[in-house]
Amino acid sequence: MGGAVRDKLLGIAVKDRDWVVVGAQPQALEQLGFRAVGSDFPVFLHPDTNEEYALARTERKNGHGYGGFVFHTDPSVTLEQDLSRRDLTINAIAESADGQLIDPYDGQQDIAERKLRHVSAAFVEDPLRVLRVARFAARFQPLGFTVADETLELMKSITASGELEHLTPERIWQETLRALSENSPRTYIEVLRECGALKVLFPELDKLFGVPQRADFHPEVDTGIHLLMAMDQATKLSPSPEVRFAVMMHDLGKGITPEHILPRHIGHEEGGVPLVETFCQRLRVPNRFRKLAIIVTRYHLLCHKIETLRPATVLKVLKGLDVFRQPQQLQCFLLACMADARGRTGFETVDYPSAQWLQNLADKVTAITSQEFIKAGLKGAAIGEAMDKKRLECISDYKATNKRDDEQDDA
Repeated sequence: MGGAVRDKLLGIAVKDRDWVVVGAQPQALEQLGFRAVGSDFPVFLHPDTNEEYALARTERKNGHGYGGFVFHTDPSVTLEQDLSRRDLTINAIAESADGQLIDPYDGQQDIAERKLRHVSAAFVEDPLRVLRVARFAARFQPLGFTVADETLELMKSITASGELEHLTPERIWQETLRALSENSPRTYIEVLRECGALKVLFPELDKLFGVPQRADFHPEVDTGIHLLMAMDQATKLSPSPEVRFAVMMHDLGKGITPEHILPRHIGHEEGGVPLVETFCQRLRVPNRFRKLAIIVTRYHLLCHKIETLRPATVLKVLKGLDVFRQPQQLQCFLLACMADARGRTGFETVDYPSAQWLQNLADKVTAITSQEFIKAGLKGAAIGEAMDKKRLECISDYKATNKRDDEQDDA
């Protein structure tokens, strides 16, 4: 049913199979040992396979947002009626137990033509579908899928209606998180921008488009284009949604740069931190995403030129990255910074020595522990002061033996 059939037709491994049951009532499934789950409409888990079996249903809009629906299940509801409430035609194909395909809305043709097309005019009743279509576009972009023109127009009308504003932060974040794990997260941003939803849901990101940067550092010039390019690089470098989210957030400060200093963006790193905080608070983003996004926003420029910094500044960066308590976080930070450095026209495959340089240094500095100072009889604040003194000596020695002639920089 739905996604399982779609993926099978696309030659993609099927992870989960869902079934729709026609001509039955809840009591009949319960008598067969199925276990009821879900509060909105009857869904049952198979007693042996644990696969989902949902009674065929129709729905009627009676309020705002994703939850503003009344569902109707009855033995008289047909499979075609059930499929008609799906979002996209490629998700409205069913397959019977004996392998027969039921495709009343030409989903197979849209798979062949690589189109994401709405099933019916009822598409506009659910604002969450704007995010879902953008997410499917992010998933299937490498296969050549694009959003059908008429579907994009419906997405624009949903945006204009104000319905997006009734979506809960949890639903918006859930779809965004899933999009960050797809094959082309940048496509999620692009589709939302094309239908106007980016400005409504993520205004901080929308403001980046059209903002100029120094062409000597950013030949692509447009900050929004740099964002998309950096997202591409993050996708290549790491499957981690945390890393990809941090890259998505890292340049928010450039969206509020005063016009009179453009195309320079002095202090955009620190200026972007409150914007990241606000974004994460508004969407109730989990703390692990928020924390990485903030340190990437605050320290990415310093990472690019880490080898040129004074030892005291390097130590300040290491403490800011929390490497002494959470050393595992450094790798994610470095991947995000590398994505930023490579997310520029002509720099897509550039070497990024800062990453290995800082990782090697961190390994040495984090090996310094308090034990030797405690054994020497130091107590309280004196221990921390002695540790910092030794850390600075370690950094100075490392810099002296790991010099490079060239320097990396960014604006």
